[in-house]
Amino acid sequence: MTPAARPADAARPADAGRPADPDERLRRWRLVFGGDAADGTGCGLVGQDAAMDGALTALYGKGDKPQSGRDRSAGLGASAPSVARWLGDIRTYFPSSVVQVMQRDAIDRLGLSTLLLEPEMLAAVEADVHLVGTLLSLNKAMPDTTRETARAVVRKVVEDLEKRLATRTRATLTGALDRSARITRPRHHDIDWNRTIAANLQHYLPEYRTIVPERLIGYGRASQSVKKEVVLCIDQSGSMAASVVYASVFGAVLASMRSLATRLVVFDTAVVDLTDQLDDPVDVLFGTQLGGGTDINRALAYCQSQITRPADTVVVLISDLYEGGIRDEMLKRVAAMKASGVQFVTLLALSDEGAPAYDREHAAALAALGAPAFACTPDLFPEVMAAAIEKRPLPIPDTA
Repeated sequence: MTPAARPADAARPADAGRPADPDERLRRWRLVFGGDAADGTGCGLVGQDAAMDGALTALYGKGDKPQSGRDRSAGLGASAPSVARWLGDIRTYFPSSVVQVMQRDAIDRLGLSTLLLEPEMLAAVEADVHLVGTLLSLNKAMPDTTRETARAVVRKVVEDLEKRLATRTRATLTGALDRSARITRPRHHDIDWNRTIAANLQHYLPEYRTIVPERLIGYGRASQSVKKEVVLCIDQSGSMAASVVYASVFGAVLASMRSLATRLVVFDTAVVDLTDQLDDPVDVLFGTQLGGGTDINRALAYCQSQITRPADTVVVLISDLYEGGIRDEMLKRVAAMKASGVQFVTLLALSDEGAPAYDREHAAALAALGAPAFACTPDLFPEVMAAAIEKRPLPIPDTA
């Protein structure tokens, strides 16, 4: 086992900010290495340290490679009671961020996904976006006895995300909608000075070194009418699980804004319109089916057919761009939508984890059409949408 095989924070004590004495350093290395004869520390563990080490060894065992079945090196086995005890132990000994990493590793390394179909297991886990993605992938195999527990777990994560993201999203987009509605007879405090100056440069008087504005341009004020239409088109292949979760939450937030008409479409090789479920993102998530093939062209064809006001529409494609459909037709559709006035945004991911593996050739082709593809964090998404609504350059991260 290498030090990287265990979560880096797992061996970090509460006083990690203070210099460690030699014994403390040995203790930390002993927890990181896992205690095989080759670790070389000669440090024994007792009490809580021994319990922490046992919880780590049960998961990471003798090697780094994921194993399953009889070849499994870790010690959880397939017993639901032992896994439930282990889940309780790691929540006792480690902070929430480490617990979530260990849970994901347990699912990946030990093949414990099927145990999540048991209600008592779901009640014991630390819920996060990745767990929601796993549950959604198991949705079709989920027994009725587990479904309500799973929905409760998903709802908790969704509500936490809404609390984190909704207020800022509404505030950012409300401002963008106001600014995007231009009027020619604004009140003084509603004047958009940058646009007014740009529109009146020909009226510059050199002798007075000033511009006499012949035409004022101002911001419109918020109204109850629909100003913009947003279409979220989401790839539901397995690698996009976190993006599906975040996009569903954002879709519900956008749908709650009266100035926006929001449509949510998910696709693999089939296309499903989940717009009528946007009032409850949990229903949206359980309406998805992670996995399967990908036909972006077919999904964009459907979205294109739903656009009635191209100049006032923003289409957001969230996909890793691995196209199983007709590539040239996909690109032609994007070009046609942009030519009609649609603001087209391509996100390789909507998550905190950066861009996944993606089709770089398709990404380059979209960029050539003026629709650059980049990964977007949930915190940046409101700014991206605001820029698209105002038809200004998108705030593309430097790491894209």
